[in-house]
Amino acid sequence: MLHFENPADTDFDAARRRALVEALLDRLRRTPRDLLPFAEVRARLVVRGQYDRGIRDVPLAAIVGSQGRYRDFDRRFRPRTTRTAGRWKQVSRARAQQLELPPVQLYQLSGIYFVTDGNHRISVARLAGQADIRAHVTELVVDVPLTPNLVAADLIRLEEQADFFAWTKLAQLRPGCDIAVSALGGYLELIRHINWQRACLSAVRGTPVSSEEAVGDWYDTVYLPLVTAIRASAARRHLPDRTETDLYLWVMEHGASRLGHLPRHPRWLARTWRWVASMRTRLPAYLPR
Repeated sequence: MLHFENPADTDFDAARRRALVEALLDRLRRTPRDLLPFAEVRARLVVRGQYDRGIRDVPLAAIVGSQGRYRDFDRRFRPRTTRTAGRWKQVSRARAQQLELPPVQLYQLSGIYFVTDGNHRISVARLAGQADIRAHVTELVVDVPLTPNLVAADLIRLEEQADFFAWTKLAQLRPGCDIAVSALGGYLELIRHINWQRACLSAVRGTPVSSEEAVGDWYDTVYLPLVTAIRASAARRHLPDRTETDLYLWVMEHGASRLGHLPRHPRWLARTWRWVASMRTRLPAYLPR
């Protein structure tokens, strides 16, 4: 008697084998292998609002996490265990029969998405080579930029970044600002700069300065001018793995040591700025390799 294999069975077995191979390759390439757990990412960010964005097409490559199934699938939504087989094969057969499947349910945080319902549909779609999937999207608004290459190790740094934006309200005061620090503790140093700017302004004016005014003044008169000088230099070309904020922090630290004392007057900031501007063509030689 002839035995005909069920295409859904074949596809699932192929997906499982591919998941095992990709796990080995990801170790060698040091690329993300695991889906991100939505609850952990959400807990580390400050959400400013929640909005129903309706039904739309979402790039499958931007879906990097799940609310409840993050252990059952790898980063490409290939099945990691056989316990997903039953539901996976049902979805695969429905797709093969061209039955209409409901939109998947997603949370959006910045540029990435998390599955609340539809993990198996996404898995089958990715195996079939689809680029997009129909989804009902609920956006959680955050100030921190998130990209599909996010990994679990980045979450502590992102928590610091989220706290920085929540404390400074910089995203609302200066929309479109780009503040990103690579090292832990860097955002606390930025807050120290802002607090010093506030103290200096209050001393000069003889009256208290609000936190919002100090943040805006720091960004406009200290951070942005220094970053503008760094952009005009060759620093970014020589240090492509450093962010502009990383270089700003280095300049502020080493600018102080070059001037030979810690800042005790607002004019120190202007002197530091003039020094950096005068050194812009030679800046890379002063930066750590």
